[in-house]
Amino acid sequence: MASVTILGIETSCDETAAAIVRADTAGNDANPSASNGAGGNERILSSLVLSQIDEHKLYGGVVPEIAARAHMDHLDRLIEAALEEAGIGINDVDAVAATAGPGLIGGVLVGVVTAKALSLAAAKPFIAVNHLEGHALSARLVEDVAFPYLLLLISGGHCQLLAVEGVGQYKRLGTTMDDAAGEAFDKTAKLMGLGYPGGPAVEKAAARGRAGRFALPRPLIRSDNCNFSFSGLKTAVRRQVETLRAAGELDGRAEADLAAEFQAAICDCLADRSARAMAVFRGAHEFSGPEKPAFVVAGGVAANSAIKNRLQSLASEESFRFVAPPVWLCTDNAAMIAWAGIERFQLGLTDPLDAPARARWPLDETSGPVVGSGRRGAKV
Repeated sequence: MASVTILGIETSCDETAAAIVRADTAGNDANPSASNGAGGNERILSSLVLSQIDEHKLYGGVVPEIAARAHMDHLDRLIEAALEEAGIGINDVDAVAATAGPGLIGGVLVGVVTAKALSLAAAKPFIAVNHLEGHALSARLVEDVAFPYLLLLISGGHCQLLAVEGVGQYKRLGTTMDDAAGEAFDKTAKLMGLGYPGGPAVEKAAARGRAGRFALPRPLIRSDNCNFSFSGLKTAVRRQVETLRAAGELDGRAEADLAAEFQAAICDCLADRSARAMAVFRGAHEFSGPEKPAFVVAGGVAANSAIKNRLQSLASEESFRFVAPPVWLCTDNAAMIAWAGIERFQLGLTDPLDAPARARWPLDETSGPVVGSGRRGAKV
């Protein structure tokens, strides 16, 4: 049985990662893009992730220059370790795939240049992977998920709903008009002094609290589109924190209750916008018999258990099959980049060595700016 083995490299933000993934190609040769994905045939031979949390904790957020230097210091060693753990050498891989964007451009360049050097030295094809496509296809690494499916991609820098119709075939149904959900989590944690990284810190505090004590807005709920907005919610948290501090009432209980209300507001917004997208998605695609369309939730924010549970309930209510990669595959990693590389390689989609590193790279390049959005919403 033929197989494809890919080295994946991820350096788009504050995780340095390398992985080796191997997949059987039998049954996919005629039309790989029509396949159901992994189907149990894939094997993650190694997946190593080096977090930079300690380097950035002092600043309460990712510092691009520090991130890029850390990638330079550790990437070569991680690649060697990933190959050793997989029990192969660089000459045994079929191609080298690396995140070529979007992301912090300094870090992206480190990964891309390293991948190109390995590709040239070993005479292996180079595959420039969109980091968002890595997230978009990650569910197919671990489960049978056929195209088309509805994707909610929620991470630190991105929040969008897409119809995934094939490898490289994405139709954006909705996006954030300002901040991403993950960014709102990070800023809220910083405002409240909950620690870094912000997402897990808010989730931990919310578990001790009670939603409803504070009234926070749910932007764009019940609007007739599939877009998101979180800047107003973030501003409301800031004002509430300032009010509590001025009154000397920002104690542990208030922090926990405010975190719980904030998390509930995010859940409400994501569920409402996703429900709208489900209706749009069903209207554009036909599903016959007992077949349920898949609703895939991916990206770092998908690791939040309250959000995952809310969206899983929504999928059940709307007769969608809920699919979420395991937590380790939701956060940034190189296994998803290697898998996206496999999907592209099977379609003959490789890239020249002058392929650029890109700070911004939308999945649906045909979609224009969202009306009323700023620069961020126009580019995701």
